[in-house]
Amino acid sequence: MRITNSLMSKNFMRNLNNNMKSVYKYQEQLSTMEQVSRPSDDPLKVSKVLDLNNEIKQNEEYKSTINDSIDFTNAQDSALANATNSMQRIYTLTQQAANGTYNDQDRDAIRTEVENEIDTLLDSLNTSFGGRYIFAGNNTTTKPLPFEKELDDEGNFAGIIYNGTTEEDGISGNTTKEIARGVNVELQTDGRALMNSQSAEDNLGSFFNELLTALDDNNTEDLGGDLLGRVDSEMNNIVNLRTNIGATTNRLKAAKDRNESEFLNLKTTYSNTQDIDLAETYMQYSMEMVAYEASLQMGNKILQSSLLNYM
Repeated sequence: MRITNSLMSKNFMRNLNNNMKSVYKYQEQLSTMEQVSRPSDDPLKVSKVLDLNNEIKQNEEYKSTINDSIDFTNAQDSALANATNSMQRIYTLTQQAANGTYNDQDRDAIRTEVENEIDTLLDSLNTSFGGRYIFAGNNTTTKPLPFEKELDDEGNFAGIIYNGTTEEDGISGNTTKEIARGVNVELQTDGRALMNSQSAEDNLGSFFNELLTALDDNNTEDLGGDLLGRVDSEMNNIVNLRTNIGATTNRLKAAKDRNESEFLNLKTTYSNTQDIDLAETYMQYSMEMVAYEASLQMGNKILQSSLLNYM
């Protein structure tokens, strides 16, 4: 009889312990609102949850890169818009200076304004965003400025020096950003495109030098001919680069939409995998509590019988 009661007591304690584990399981799920908290709960599901967490974190990193790149290209577009305005003003001034009715004093005034517009243009091209020069190639944080005005011994304008990535560096001056797994986009940061070199000695800086010299010499023939055409060419070069940057911005915005859609899908999958069904879990918890309390009541009777048998 004592052996039977002892066996019943052991079985009771084992069942009670199992009931306690079930109650604790659903208590923890209700507390954390998650189905699994440790690998022992469900190794396969925990592995899937971890993979989804990594996917979500990577998605957020891509989102940050995309948003930063969009802001960067917007800053580039704004800078080139200002540069275009400067070139348009230089075109108008060159056209005016080519007019034979203008005298030397008029052209001196025009020259002064042209030089001021050149300075304004360089200020636009030297724009920085978040501490990075937007047209310095890979030299985004180094000084001197990417576009530096070169002066002769008398302090007059002599050209433009580009201090960004050069051919000697042996690398592209554009910046590559990964915006999705295996998907890269190239930001147009190579300022050499803006120098618009026609040859080793002929670029944006040398053109401005020729323009200012023609104004000094009252050379209306060159001002109204080749130089006026070159202003138009340099302006178109800036507009073309701005167009390319606009296309990059559109691609980034499309990538942002895809990224947001993927994020929602990942969060939905994560929720379906990890989040509990509150109503169902609470019902399971209530059922386990009823079973646990019933086990306790039954246990009291079993333990009392066992004690009486020993008395």
